[in-house]
Amino acid sequence: MATTMDCRNWNEDIYRNSIILERESQCRTVFRTAFAPNPDHNSYPDLIAAAISDGSIASYSISSCLGLSSVGNSLVLVAEPSWLVQGHDGPAYDVKFYGNHEDSLLLSCGDDGRIQGWKWREMLGSKESAQGGVSKPVLDLVNPQKKGPWGALSPIPENNCMAVNNQTGSIFAASGDSCAYCWDVEKSEIKMVFKGHSDYLHCIVARNSHNQVITGSEDGTARIWDCRSGKCIQIIDPQKDKKLKELFPYVSCIALDASESWLACGSGQSLSVWNLPAYECVSRIMTSAVIQDALFDDNQVLAVGAEPLLSRFDLNGDIVSQIPCAPESLFSISAHPSGVTAVAGYGGIVDIVSQFGSHLCTFHCRAVQK
Repeated sequence: MATTMDCRNWNEDIYRNSIILERESQCRTVFRTAFAPNPDHNSYPDLIAAAISDGSIASYSISSCLGLSSVGNSLVLVAEPSWLVQGHDGPAYDVKFYGNHEDSLLLSCGDDGRIQGWKWREMLGSKESAQGGVSKPVLDLVNPQKKGPWGALSPIPENNCMAVNNQTGSIFAASGDSCAYCWDVEKSEIKMVFKGHSDYLHCIVARNSHNQVITGSEDGTARIWDCRSGKCIQIIDPQKDKKLKELFPYVSCIALDASESWLACGSGQSLSVWNLPAYECVSRIMTSAVIQDALFDDNQVLAVGAEPLLSRFDLNGDIVSQIPCAPESLFSISAHPSGVTAVAGYGGIVDIVSQFGSHLCTFHCRAVQK
């Protein structure tokens, strides 16, 4: 849609800035969303947090976004956040809640190698950060730098994904230096370093019932680690076929089911489902686009990727349903106990889908105003 301008009061700087902002909004990506904790698990969620490629962390009220747009309408309106802060220098890749209900921390990690945490209760009552600003986190963890020749330090490795264990007070981070780090929340220090991958880590999940974590890497494997010893106890190779490995050498996402007995591994255009106690791949699903995120929903697997579809598969690999979504490429899928699902991705767009498969609302995440 063309914008009408008054040429009598032409301002070149304003015009250039408006073009830059428009292009940035089109290229903005939501890498991860997380539903806010709610004591009543069966009620519909209202607040959702987002990690965005411009480094901002924001929360949005779903009820306030109802009616902003509809599927099939090319005009997706920008929603006003209830809380917005410039959290990272560079893209923010993940958000997680640590703790229970309103006493929890909202955690974020990103390209600057930091994990930051804000008190959720204070965020709910904060007004000064509603328009985008700098709110001091109560937790600020920075990845260590490695020493090279003559004492030179490496760049701070980025954090691409997080997992938490509330019982042990731990935050796990998948890092760009091929290591996973276990942080002590109370002491703000590293408790354990998991070394063994030969390349960049994309993803990490906590298998808390076994005191383990599982990582997925650019080296094409997923590894299961014992949190007590820090040792790798099992290596999962989703693409043992050499021809497949040449095409899809990396593990882009992993997910555990509620029993922590089943694991889903996304690797290129392939999604494999593993029975962990038996160490057996029970199904392999070939998809039309690269898989970028997955999760379990009861006895089914939800997956999103480089296409505007939310796909649901059974454990045998058969398609149960496919729902068209607004973002052209999807990076994140989040599920709420009520059955509501959020998908997000390219264009800074978040799509909220009901338990019946209908679209509740679709909105653009607003950028921090500089």
